Amino acid sequence: MTTTSRLADLQRTLAARLVPLAWANLVANILIVVTGGAVRLTGSGLGCPTWPKCTDESYTAHGALGIHGVIEFGNRLLTYVLLFIALAFVIAAWQRAGRVRTLALVVLAGIPAQAIVGGITVLTDLNPWVVAGHLLVSMAMVGVCVWILDELTGPVRPVASVVSTRLAWATFAVGWVVLWLGTVVTGSGPHSGDLDSRRTGLDPATVSHIHGYSVWLLVVLTVALALVARRRGDERLAMFAAVLLVVELAQGLLGYVQYFTDLPEILVGLHMLGAAVIAAGLARVVVTTRPRG
Repeated sequence: MTTTSRLADLQRTLAARLVPLAWANLVANILIVVTGGAVRLTGSGLGCPTWPKCTDESYTAHGALGIHGVIEFGNRLLTYVLLFIALAFVIAAWQRAGRVRTLALVVLAGIPAQAIVGGITVLTDLNPWVVAGHLLVSMAMVGVCVWILDELTGPVRPVASVVSTRLAWATFAVGWVVLWLGTVVTGSGPHSGDLDSRRTGLDPATVSHIHGYSVWLLVVLTVALALVARRRGDERLAMFAAVLLVVELAQGLLGYVQYFTDLPEILVGLHMLGAAVIAAGLARVVVTTRPRG
């Protein structure tokens, strides 16, 4: 069997698993947010003190780095899992004309780009603004994965009404402001990823209150979107808006609980998972405004 025929067989095999691979892409990009949060919450952000090597002498963690080195290096290795899944999806989607292949390439290119941003966070000793960018890139990757799933599995639907579409985009925009403000709160609080890492210098209570106000604005917009979409006959958009609203309310409750309980690590980790799910939900309502033939 020639190399060309083997590659063709591989492409056909993966193409038959296109949708499961798309789901794997989404789940993996959400999980990397959670594991990245675990690195920070365990104080392991500089467990490998340099990049791309773990130390100046070694690419891998060793005993002298302790558990923090194991945790940080383990998170670095997960990047290769994401890269493998993304590459498999690109191969599976290669024969498809149109948007799916392009989006697959975006996800594949985003993984090494994200690794570079992660390296910059280490080289800048976990600068909180760079760490925020690192997280937000992951949120954007989650959104692209949702877009891919809509392209593959979304039902036939007409374009949403103008009012529903504008509300969906307003919800999306405010939602991303909420996500960004969440990173500012984190960058001002106690969970820096390393005891010697600097903070933003902003008052944690003040930025937490601002973040809270933005969350309530997001909730109001999501309620309006759900009601208007249902009244305008955009039933699926109304459904996804309602699901997003439930996630937002649960995330808001979790945020208040962690704030008044002095930010226990487990709750902060769950809050990061919730943020990734909200990023997925924001992308879901926006793509649902588009027609599908």
